[in-house]
Amino acid sequence: MTNLLHLDTSIRYEGSVTREVSGAFAESWRAANPGSGYTYRDLHASPIPHKDGTDQGISAGLIAEVDAADVILIGAPMYNFSIPSTLKAWIDQVATSANFAREDGTFAWGGKRVVVVTARGGSYKPGTPREGFDFQEPYLRAVLSMVGLDQNLEFVHAELTLADVVPQMHQFRELAVESLADAHRVVKELASA
Repeated sequence: MTNLLHLDTSIRYEGSVTREVSGAFAESWRAANPGSGYTYRDLHASPIPHKDGTDQGISAGLIAEVDAADVILIGAPMYNFSIPSTLKAWIDQVATSANFAREDGTFAWGGKRVVVVTARGGSYKPGTPREGFDFQEPYLRAVLSMVGLDQNLEFVHAELTLADVVPQMHQFRELAVESLADAHRVVKELASA
């Protein structure tokens, strides 16, 4: 039996692209893996306390969830060019020195599959004017690599999500629709793989 750990971090419920797309992955994965385990954690509704060095029980419980997971699904909208603070608090609790590389260079979490679904108001693809403003994917790649969660890591980006809201971006509405449709297509493929 395989287990999916699903984390959502958006402050929004209605209209949240990451909740929508990560939910589509979870639904497809669960249909393709009947009887498998599923743990859902909404980091906005139930935020993880910031690490303060006093309560190791919080870290232990969260680490146990990662230990039990074969697949980790993270819904991470881009806030101010980076990740939500609730996701950073979760990372701080689980990415501890105990989970860094072993003496032989292997990781306890090295075989886990990780899918990160992002939503971005603009576009940060190579060659775009804001390419250098992406502190979301590079940060997540770096921090997940410390604990071996980068070895089977996929990013699915839905970009230009503010094209309907910001008048200066209205010209990109069709591209936003295409990006969201592509994100849905990719997560369904990844979930059934």
